Amino acid sequence: MTRKSSSGAGIGSKDRSADYSRSVAGADEPKKARSGEAPASTSAVSPFVPQGGDAPARIASVPDALAGERLDKVLAKVFPEFSRSRLQSWVEAGRVRVNGQPAKVRQPVALEARIELVPDLLPEELAFTPEPVELEIVYEDEALVVLNKPAGLVVHPAAGNWSGTILNGLLHRYGEAAAGLPRAGIVHRLDKDTSGLMVVARTLEAQTDLVRQLQARTVKRRYFALVWGEMPDEGTVDAPIGRDPRERTRMAVVTGAAGKPARTHFRTIDRIVWQRQPVSAIHCDLETGRTHQIRVHCAHLGHPLLADPVYGGMRGRRSSVPLPGGFARQALHAWRLGLVHPQTRRTMHWVAELPEDMTGLAAALGFGEEGEIDEGDEGEFEFIEDEAYDGGMIDAGDEDIE
Repeated sequence: MTRKSSSGAGIGSKDRSADYSRSVAGADEPKKARSGEAPASTSAVSPFVPQGGDAPARIASVPDALAGERLDKVLAKVFPEFSRSRLQSWVEAGRVRVNGQPAKVRQPVALEARIELVPDLLPEELAFTPEPVELEIVYEDEALVVLNKPAGLVVHPAAGNWSGTILNGLLHRYGEAAAGLPRAGIVHRLDKDTSGLMVVARTLEAQTDLVRQLQARTVKRRYFALVWGEMPDEGTVDAPIGRDPRERTRMAVVTGAAGKPARTHFRTIDRIVWQRQPVSAIHCDLETGRTHQIRVHCAHLGHPLLADPVYGGMRGRRSSVPLPGGFARQALHAWRLGLVHPQTRRTMHWVAELPEDMTGLAAALGFGEEGEIDEGDEGEFEFIEDEAYDGGMIDAGDEDIE
């Protein structure tokens, strides 16, 4: 889908070239310790993963104090993060090699022998393992990185998605710097099947500042969505969101203490009729960032997002109806992002054009020629004055999940 350029869309020093996480092939091989630099018993992480789902191999060299000792005793010393029983079970399962050879629990190990362990970890133990996940970098500097997340990529590990997430990719790309930050620098999230822009901090100072901006509601996030029905020209949905009391796995507009304040501003930019059903293209600006906020608020109005698998059937409208091209994820894209840079204090804006699946859907539905939608947004992406920040800290984990 072609898009009209907006005046004053300051993108700073954005680099649109493909910038992906490095491959593990040779990129992160353990370096040999030089004399006097590190204890010989210090274990390292190897990128070698012999079986799908295993943790990366851990490498250790036998120090003077343990030379000649039995393997089980040496393992307990050089890999103290694991219990003796687990280590023994891994030896018996062939997950431990000494100098490249299968090992036995009671065999003595020589000085500087190379021990390689491939742990068989539980899913939750693998959650914070570096992995070479492809990350599309829109902008990057020493304080922050802006990503364009594709649909289908999970932001951080959770039940059902313990690996292959953006967090794993950040740990791989930035190493110890990311590992030393809460959530590897993540300050807000997008649903698995929502595409678009998100910002990640690269330092603790930047992370603290970005979280404060989110709480102060000065980070501007504009989404593009396709919804069923004739949406009003513009408006604001001011309705608290909490867990659905009838189905705890999803969210809903709720009253009382169970609901958190949630406000979404929307503007309709185009409408069409597809197979006798009206469809609206809208922009949504988040003032708050509750779980599934846009999806819940649109469904609450009786205009659920196209292809939304959770909220598509609300108010009698079926967003699960087969769509052109087999489009099968909620039609939602985090299109524009604006914030104050935590170091330079410059106001910065970024734009992520619609991905191919959404441009193809728009074209097939009949939005303009070749799917072009009249954005109705020739003006600058304006920052609205918000209430002053009170200086407190928040749990960023509940912010910006549509």
